[in-house]
Amino acid sequence: MSDLHIHLACVECGKTWDALGLSLRCSCGGTLSVEHDLERLRSRVDLATFDGRLGSRAPLDRSGVWRFRDLIVDLPETSVVTHGEGNTNLYRSARLERYCGVRELRLKHEGENPTASFKDRGMTVAISMARHLGQKAVACASTGNTSASMAAYAAFAGMKAFVFIPRGNVAYGKLCQALAYGAHTIQIDGDFDAAMALVQDLCQAHAIYLVNSLNPYRIEGQKAIGFELLQDLGWEVPDWVVLPGGNLGNSAALYKGLSELKALGLIDRLPRIAVIQAAGANPLYTAFKTGQPLVPVHADTVATAIKIGNPVSTTKSMRGVVETGGVVEQVTDQEIMDAKAHVDAAGIGAEPASCATVAGVRKLVAAGVIDPDARICGVLTGHLLKDPDAVVHYHLGKQEGIVSHFPNAPVSIPATLEAVEAIIAGALED
Repeated sequence: MSDLHIHLACVECGKTWDALGLSLRCSCGGTLSVEHDLERLRSRVDLATFDGRLGSRAPLDRSGVWRFRDLIVDLPETSVVTHGEGNTNLYRSARLERYCGVRELRLKHEGENPTASFKDRGMTVAISMARHLGQKAVACASTGNTSASMAAYAAFAGMKAFVFIPRGNVAYGKLCQALAYGAHTIQIDGDFDAAMALVQDLCQAHAIYLVNSLNPYRIEGQKAIGFELLQDLGWEVPDWVVLPGGNLGNSAALYKGLSELKALGLIDRLPRIAVIQAAGANPLYTAFKTGQPLVPVHADTVATAIKIGNPVSTTKSMRGVVETGGVVEQVTDQEIMDAKAHVDAAGIGAEPASCATVAGVRKLVAAGVIDPDARICGVLTGHLLKDPDAVVHYHLGKQEGIVSHFPNAPVSIPATLEAVEAIIAGALED
């Protein structure tokens, strides 16, 4: 146990490691988890403290991550690198409830974070820990969102940042952020999983701090999605929480954080967790359905943020699904893009991977897995503008392999009032 009152433990063999060490994998190859001294916290943490910080002007209290620092990593304030992340909206839309066939659906929009994705919640903790450890350089493999977040936080902290991306498979809305924030961006001939293997080799060989979700402190920050979601709900636990699954850090984090709240007696039950994968990147779904170990796949989906065939946080994510009585489902790219059209038209908007959540809710309700009267919360992971090409191509009917069932294409008309009035009249009649 370090002076931070935490240690690391392997999720596979249980071996413990120094919380301030640089090892991010166990000697057995398993991933590591941050373990808190819950007995110590039991008399020190309460929901009133978290709620009281909502009205504070202190930078740490204003963050939707560091407000819960007692249950994340209680670093010295001088180590913390924050952009005021979190504090995202929890939306409810009658249109989307009708589309999914449910009575109550709320969507936590993590695309409202500073770099427009949920990655900021984990990144503030990973970069803060890097600063605390005296690291000067950080690196990640990314399909886009991780690189954008890491580049921003590293720049703010004055660190060098190295990004490995698969050539031609990163949306410009994400790539431009890594470039703008000054990260050294390296495109490789290979997919995300190849980039992930390469960056791990680099970090081990050159003592560069890895900040992918293999890093257990990323998971600690992402736990705050669940904390803040419950705080939004007045600490009432919903029946289901549904979220997309790519590298699976988010679902692992959600389960870990809520389990800790329950162990501390701050909530009395856990929600059921549903992880939704793209059908073209579905190794967790296959493992869940067959009961067999996860077998990596070659990922192929329009939802680039979850285009991952060999996820890192498999064990932790599967554990959360099974122990909450949850499920893993898959949705096609067609289902994702049709759901996206409805999320966007509801005035909320999100990138394709986010909309796997809504597509998954609709599918699970239709299959009778989720009761239409259940209290359901979904997580939208990234902003609409993360992948603008997907939006335009869908509405123009030019997205390969996708039928545009709900198009909203621009209309070309002569520059006359009569032509405009004809268009407006038709629209007002709808």
